[in-house]
Amino acid sequence: MNLNYSDEQNMLREQVLKFCETNYDFIDREKILESDSGFSKDNWQQFAELGWLAVPFKEENGGFNFGPIELTVLFEEFGKALVVEPYLSSVVMSGTIIENSNHKNKSSIIEKIISGEHQMSVAYAEPNIGYKFFDCHASTSVNNDILSLNGTKSLVLNAGNANQFIVLAKHEGLSALIMVDAEVDGLSIQSFKTIDGQTCGELTFENVLIETDSIIASGDDAEALFNKMMDLSILCISAEAVGAMNASYIKTVQYTKEREQFSQPISNFQVLQHRMVDMFIETELTKSLLIKATLQLDSNDPDAQSTISALKVQVGKAGRLIGQNAVQLHGGMGVSNEMSIGHYLKRFTAIDSMFGNTQYHINKYQTD
Repeated sequence: MNLNYSDEQNMLREQVLKFCETNYDFIDREKILESDSGFSKDNWQQFAELGWLAVPFKEENGGFNFGPIELTVLFEEFGKALVVEPYLSSVVMSGTIIENSNHKNKSSIIEKIISGEHQMSVAYAEPNIGYKFFDCHASTSVNNDILSLNGTKSLVLNAGNANQFIVLAKHEGLSALIMVDAEVDGLSIQSFKTIDGQTCGELTFENVLIETDSIIASGDDAEALFNKMMDLSILCISAEAVGAMNASYIKTVQYTKEREQFSQPISNFQVLQHRMVDMFIETELTKSLLIKATLQLDSNDPDAQSTISALKVQVGKAGRLIGQNAVQLHGGMGVSNEMSIGHYLKRFTAIDSMFGNTQYHINKYQTD
C-alpha cells in the first residue's frame, strides 16, 4: 500500500497552504465572519480561479476527476486556518448528490458551481428527529394535480447565500431528494450563526410548488445518494478537524515556550508536557484513522462506512481533549475572542454535532 502523496496532491496542499498563509490570517477571518454573508466572495472567486471548486467533479462535467484523497488534503489545510467559505455545503454535499444523480441539468449546474457563480446547500435535518434524517416530516402533497412541499428544515449550512437547496423529504411515502430554488414562493429562510460563528439557517416550506423534474431521486436511489454524500462529508470535516488539531497542538507548544512562570518557560513543567504529548498522540491517532477511511472510501471498500463511523467517534473524542487542553494551557487568554485557540475548540464542538455526534456513531459502529 502506497501511503505517499502524489506530486499533484502535494502541489495542491502547498497551494492551499500558501493561500491561507497569505490571505487568511486570523484578523481577516474575524472580519469575514462579521460580514452579512459570513464568507468572503473574493476568496470564493479565487477558489474558482485556482480550480479548487472543480476538485471532486468528473472531467466530463468540467472537473479534475479527483477523489476523497484530494478532498482530505484540501480540508486539512482549511482546518488549520479555520476557513469559513461554504465549500462543504456547495461543492461536497450538493455536488456529490447532483453528480451521482440522473438529473437532466446536472452538467450545467455543476458548471455553475465550478465557476463560483452558483451556491447550493442540502436541507436534511429537522427539529425533534435527532440524527434519523430519513424519518423526516417535510413532505409533498397533491392538491388538484398540483404537487407542493410543506415542512421545516433546520441547521441548513450557508442557507442565506444558497441559490438552490436539495431538500430531503417524503414523497409518496418514500424518501426523496427535491431541488428547490431559494427564491420560490412559499419558502422563508431565517439565518443565524452557529457556535463557531458560521452562517446557518432554518427553512420553512409552505405550499411550495414542485415540478416533477425537480425530484432528483426517490426511494432507495435517494437514500443511496444521501448516504454517499454523508460518508464523503464526514470524511471532509474529519480532515478539517485533523488540520485544526495539528494547528492547536503547534500553537500550544509555541505558547508554552514563550510564557514564563517562576522564571522559566511553562513548557519545562512536566505535567504540562504530559498534556501536550497527549494532544500530539490523539492528533496522530486521528490522522491514521483518517488515512484508512480515505483509502477505503477511495477504493469503494464495503467496510468504509464502519471505518468512517469509527473516525467520527475518534474526531469527537480527540477534538474535545485537544481543544480543551489547548484553551486551558493558554490560560484566560484561551477563551478570548482575540485569540484563535478558542475558535478551534468551538469548531471541534460544531464538527462533533454534524452528521451524527459521537454517541450516535458509537451505536452505528456497533450495529454495522
